[in-house]
Amino acid sequence: MPDVTAAPLIIRNARLVDPASGREENGDLYAEGGVICDLGPSLRGSRPDGAREIDARGRVLAPGLVDMRAFVGEPGAEHRETIASASRAAAAGGVTTVVCMPDTNPPIDDPAVVDYLMRRARDTGIVRVMPAAALTKGLHGREMTEIGLLTEAGAAFVTDGLKTVANPQVMRRALTYARDIGALIVQHCEDPDLVGDGVVNEGENASRLGLLGIPREAETIVLERDLRLVRLTQGRYHAAMVSCADSVAIMARAKRDGLDATCGVSINSLTLNENDIGPYRTFLKLSPPLRHEDDRLSVVEALAEGIIDVVVSDHNPQDVETKRVPFAECADGAIGLETMLAAGLRLVHAGELSLVKLLRAMSSRPAEIMGLRQGRLARGAPADMILFDPDEPFVLDPADLRSISKNTPFDGARLQGRVHATIVAGRLVHGEV
Repeated sequence: MPDVTAAPLIIRNARLVDPASGREENGDLYAEGGVICDLGPSLRGSRPDGAREIDARGRVLAPGLVDMRAFVGEPGAEHRETIASASRAAAAGGVTTVVCMPDTNPPIDDPAVVDYLMRRARDTGIVRVMPAAALTKGLHGREMTEIGLLTEAGAAFVTDGLKTVANPQVMRRALTYARDIGALIVQHCEDPDLVGDGVVNEGENASRLGLLGIPREAETIVLERDLRLVRLTQGRYHAAMVSCADSVAIMARAKRDGLDATCGVSINSLTLNENDIGPYRTFLKLSPPLRHEDDRLSVVEALAEGIIDVVVSDHNPQDVETKRVPFAECADGAIGLETMLAAGLRLVHAGELSLVKLLRAMSSRPAEIMGLRQGRLARGAPADMILFDPDEPFVLDPADLRSISKNTPFDGARLQGRVHATIVAGRLVHGEV
């Protein structure tokens, strides 16, 4: 994101929603120097000449979304996505902070690569882009990286991205070392041996489609093991994505026991189930796979209760060559930066989740977990904000998406919730208002 000083900004007639405090009220907001200076039913004090004014027209003004899990092709796979294209997609979807995964070529397992990506983000991105660093060298799961140097260089946390650290001794050492320096370990919970050649959730639907299934135990065994190691080491741990009722029960127990453990859920697992795969729709081949409707309802309830902390886009762009092939042969992944908010609002409109709880899981809670100042509408907070109409309907046309790849699971879907303005550090980076 270029370092440009923003002009003073006044937003009037907004529905102010701050998920960090639960505050909801109609009012105005004033920002200057990239931070929020004042907000409320009536602004106090004088305002400088030349301040830009935006009439919100009663739309929701909320903190910009913070996405803890997005795959960006740069470096090494720029044909799938670049920092520039991903940040444009993020801005269009109301995401003002993006954490990109270390599954690149080369992997982000060296402080020099972290520095390179941060410079690329400053030069070509229009939102805040932060790299996550690799937990093990080369993402091979055998030798721990220099976690301290990587976090000092600016990595948001350490993770092996789509790969699971299967060796418990490596995970134990990583949790112990990370504990002593205050770093966060993020794990993709999926045992590769139990996954095997599976491509969908194990069960009746897999049998009907004639596809090999992935048991829920591929997720729960890794999660259970890791949380026992967290108990042993007292380290900080975050399960990147949980997707089933059994995982929810495991996380609930860990939180009751006071472990320093949090977890996320993909927007896909929240709003779709295995039946949406239909006639072998490859854009819905995901990791973890879409589960049974009972599992979806369980993760929605867990999000409402606070057992699940954050919602992620799990943005994973794939090109035509890796998706327009038979289901069992295609790559995992779907894009999600631009559709995460609108898809999540399905739950709000269905009465399954309040708007404040959805926004908390997409903004203030991930910011808290990573120790960021974003995710709040409060005096002194960064002026990273979105203005959106939660009720405005539209039909998603993949051709309109800003991502280079178009592998969206919501192709042709009827959605509600259009972002009209995205503001980063007080600057309008998306929208015309």
